[in-house]
Amino acid sequence: MALVEINFDGIIGPSHNYAGLSLGNLASSNNAGAASYPKAAALQGIEKMRANIDLGLAQGFFMPLDRPNHHWLSGLETDMQSAEPHIRAAAFSASSMWAANAATVSPAPDTVDGKCHLSAANLLTMAHRSHEWRGTLAQLQLAFANERHFAVHAPVPAPFGDEGAANFMRLCASHDAAGIEIFVYGKTGGPFPARQHVEASKAIARAHRLGPDKVLFVQQSEAAIAAGAFHNDVVAVANERVLFTHEHAFEHPEQTYADIKRLMPEAEIIIVPADRVSLPDAIQSYLFNAQLVTLPDGGMVLILPYEAQENARVWGWLTEMVEGNGPIRRLVPVNVRQSMANGGGPACLRLRVVADPATVDQRFIADATKLDTIAEVVAAHWPETIVPDQLGDPDLLDKVRLARMALLEATDLVALA
Repeated sequence: MALVEINFDGIIGPSHNYAGLSLGNLASSNNAGAASYPKAAALQGIEKMRANIDLGLAQGFFMPLDRPNHHWLSGLETDMQSAEPHIRAAAFSASSMWAANAATVSPAPDTVDGKCHLSAANLLTMAHRSHEWRGTLAQLQLAFANERHFAVHAPVPAPFGDEGAANFMRLCASHDAAGIEIFVYGKTGGPFPARQHVEASKAIARAHRLGPDKVLFVQQSEAAIAAGAFHNDVVAVANERVLFTHEHAFEHPEQTYADIKRLMPEAEIIIVPADRVSLPDAIQSYLFNAQLVTLPDGGMVLILPYEAQENARVWGWLTEMVEGNGPIRRLVPVNVRQSMANGGGPACLRLRVVADPATVDQRFIADATKLDTIAEVVAAHWPETIVPDQLGDPDLLDKVRLARMALLEATDLVALA
């Protein structure tokens, strides 16, 4: 069985809008009330997937969830017409597009039972994301239904918040080798909440049957959370033996690095100094919310947003890095501006799963033909633009529902309806 890293991107749904729902996410707050462009957003995401395939990477996708979430609204004894604006917006959110928050994934080489374990995230800190897990779990159970190779777990119960792979990193000699798993949790973020609870991380490590000698629980920097790094993947990213991190990503950096080296002496830690790239620059540019990937030829590439290229300090440091003798040899800027305006870069849009692609339900595996089909559906059915005061418009609600159904039919995934 050939294990490779598959990036599953969330297809940006037809309800994509800027309601400013995510406290601590500066882009989300700064763009609250602006007009969004769902069709352009989804097409940008599809082009990112297409570019990854062209790089020789294995690529998958997840469907947008049903929006508005009438089941959630019913539990609150309301509906889209009578709900208060903040509840209406939460029910209509397209935030499941950020697949990095869908689940935490432990590949088979790391687990005692030799299966790939996936735990759906509860996302309970934010109202608009707290109701995603049922739809996400159903999708994971379908995509990874092969019980010989996968174990899919329900979310950690309340009150312990879990935000999925956005607060998780894995280091290994190669994707198909056993590695160490790093769970990053928060304690406080000043004006902003810490979204990952250490008890949730511990519960997932137990559920995934990980050896305690191969697991680290690391505290995210309080300063980073306060600066707007609402997930660890805004200030650090790992791939195979490389950890690429901001100087202020972790509350106890020297201890963190020492623990990593103790468990994996061959790990390479690339630290971006704060005097070259400040936390505000890192968060504005999403330098670290990039896909750090290994190409088929063994070289590492950083797939990062245009915003990183447009920040002179960030791009200057990155250019110096790739001109050196380090492991990251190439920079690939991509256009995900619609997602970025809501606080999600290239890494937010994807969930990394190390598996044999043949063991995954093939309806979720991307190729050029499938992406063409998805792009055609998006071009025909996704709204051109949405402003937040439209969210109660019955015509828009019907358009969004019918658009998603058209996509499910085109991809033979009507079972998710």
